[in-house]
Amino acid sequence: MKNYDVVYVGNYTKDTIISPAGTRYVDGGAVNYAAHAAAKLGMKVAVITRLSKEDDHVVEKFTRSGIDCYPTYTPQSTLMKLEYPTTNPDIRTLSVAGTAGSITASDVENIDARAAVIGSSLRGEVGMDVIRKLKEKNMLLAVDMQGFVRVLRGVELNYEPWDEMRSTLVHVDIVKSDAVEAEFLTGETDIFKAAKFYADMGPREIVLTHKDGLLVYADGRFHEMNFYPARLEGRSGRGDTCVGTYVAMRLSMAPREAGIWAAAVTSLKMENLGPFDRSVSEVEAFIHANYNHGSIR
Repeated sequence: MKNYDVVYVGNYTKDTIISPAGTRYVDGGAVNYAAHAAAKLGMKVAVITRLSKEDDHVVEKFTRSGIDCYPTYTPQSTLMKLEYPTTNPDIRTLSVAGTAGSITASDVENIDARAAVIGSSLRGEVGMDVIRKLKEKNMLLAVDMQGFVRVLRGVELNYEPWDEMRSTLVHVDIVKSDAVEAEFLTGETDIFKAAKFYADMGPREIVLTHKDGLLVYADGRFHEMNFYPARLEGRSGRGDTCVGTYVAMRLSMAPREAGIWAAAVTSLKMENLGPFDRSVSEVEAFIHANYNHGSIR
């Protein structure tokens, strides 16, 4: 059994991104964005995913980046279309033409890590069996709410109530949600109230992203950090990069400091399509330039 700092669990997605800037085709999936960010920050990282053999270049890229990938090959990869009708990165519609199926507890059986992040794209991709197996290994466990609030109906991804939310989150340490998901699941338009709503179900830390930045709620305290991208060409993967970085840095930092790193890495990632590919020194310079002037409280 190999040991890692963080293991990222979820399916690769083959993305078509349509925006006012045009149509682009990119390799997506929460694990893709999160794992590359953590690896760039010096973490020992593993990915558990499902995809078609024709997309094996994704596995090869993980390997070249020093990431151990444990793939299950399926007849097709998850095919995602993301449409952004305006320049507001929070307004988008999602559809899925096909899926790579479900990750199971047996897929994570032989992996050991200090932390695990479940980054699935839709309900049913990662279930309670996987959550229980990871918790048995005493890992710091984070889940992204996108993989539970999104339900596939035909080819459309719809937000639907999640009856098992309370019984699931009691097993979770860190919840990541965006503001749109939070409003749907908690009924709160106020992100501070939404964060507390999640926390009251058991998770000890909440990472809540929105178009301007992120809110961290931990130990009864709120910490806000803004995003400062020089341009906005890589909105897709924003939240995935954010939680992937937060959990990786949380292994050695307090919530506020981990949040600053998450905001900085996410800001730099949003400047370009694809996963984060900058250096640690660039992140440190970005933090020095942007997070010492009242943008954190």
